[in-house]
This record gives sequence, C-alpha cells and structure tokens, in this order.
Amino acid sequence: MAASSGLAVVSALTQTAAAATADAPPAPRHVAIIMDGNRRWAQARGLPRLAGHRAGVEAVRRTVRASIQHGVGWLTLYAFSSENWRRPPDEVVDLTGLLRHFVRAEIAELARQGVRLRFIGDRNRFSPEIRADLAAAEETTKANRRLILVVALSYGARDEIVAAARAAAIAAAAGRLDPAEIDESRFSSLLSTDGIPDPDLIIRTSGEQRLSNFLLWQSAYTELLFLDVMWPDFGERHFAESLAEFARRERRFGARPG
Repeated sequence: MAASSGLAVVSALTQTAAAATADAPPAPRHVAIIMDGNRRWAQARGLPRLAGHRAGVEAVRRTVRASIQHGVGWLTLYAFSSENWRRPPDEVVDLTGLLRHFVRAEIAELARQGVRLRFIGDRNRFSPEIRADLAAAEETTKANRRLILVVALSYGARDEIVAAARAAAIAAAAGRLDPAEIDESRFSSLLSTDGIPDPDLIIRTSGEQRLSNFLLWQSAYTELLFLDVMWPDFGERHFAESLAEFARRERRFGARPG
C-alpha cells in the first residue's frame, strides 16, 4: 500500500507539472541581454576588474542553460560594444583574452547542448587569431538548432545602420538597387542581424535604464526590462521572472487596444 500511495503521489505531481507547463504562456522567441555591472560587482567586493568579467562568464553559462530550459529560440548577448575599445588598454586585453578563452573552452559544451553560435559586429578590429576562433566556432556549431546564441562583439547599432545605408547607396549608385524599392524589409536585410528575428524582450542588468547603442533598429517594438541586479549575480530565477513579466505585458505593435 505504501508503494502504491507513493506512486499515486508521484503521478499526481507529474500531472500537475504537466498541466502547469501546458498552461504557461509561450516564451519569447528572442531574448536579448545587455550584460552590465561586471566592473561594479568586482569593485564592491574589492576584487580586480577581471574577476568581475570572469564571474560574468558564469552568468552567461547559467543564462544559456535557462534559455534552453524555457524554450527560448534565440539569445543575443551584448558582450563587447564598439565603445568598449575606449576602455583602458589593460582591460581591453583582459576582455579580448577572456573572449578567446570562452570561445575555445566552451565550444564543445555548447555544441553538446545543441547551441549554434553567431557573432555580429565589426570583428575586423580583433586580432587574426580571435577572428579565426570566431569563424571556427560558427562553423563547428552551424548545424545546431536548439538555441541560436548571438554574441554582439565590437558592435554598435549606429555604426550598423550607417553601414547598411552606405551599402544601399553604393548598390543604388551602381544600378543594382532601385531606391524606390528600399523598404523596411530590404533595409533590414543589409544589417548584420539579417535572418535574426527582432528581439521580443531586451533585459538590461545593473539598474541602468538605456539601450547604449544596442539593436536600435531591431528594438522598435521590443519590450524593455531593467533589473537592479549586477550581471555576475544574474541567474535562472532572474531569467524566469523576466519571462513572467514579459508574459504579463500586452504587445500591440502600435495598434489601438481591443
């Protein structure tokens, strides 16, 4: 009888969990995150800046796992902005070194989890060795579909938009593009995010409330969420709560309600 009762309890719990999953609202297709607060996190603990960036890598691992768990299809991380090149040279060296280590060390695990890596931004500013590592990571994971992990490196949205406008102007001047045919869809195809759906939700950590030159074109109708938590402390609970907040919002895309 005890064994039978135990099985009944397990069955009831399983059914409850299944029902809760079925009733849960669908996850956003694409979540983008401005990972902010590494340096302040380290400073508050009397640690060197690099310790904050390393702790931030752990948060990346947690967020990738959470994205898969919650059924998010696309995750974009703002890892290194075009403005970050202005930071002290030693910090830039630390950041680029950590980037290379992450790509090399994590590629096997990401591939095992079914994660495809894609990088956007001006990778020409990185060393040939880092560029080769980025290309190898993209090639190694290109067949994976469980989660598309987009990492924005040396990325700036204004630069991206200017580059797209320049490409359109050059094509028009060469007679390959009729200016009258340029619409939102055609212009979007010239951006580095071509083929990537616009983000449904952008999360920024550390309490700052701005986009900081991140996905300006793509975020026209994106839900924005600003969290008062430093990126190294960001975990699965914060991710789940962010998705719950997204589910509570009514997205109208400029249309009048009901």
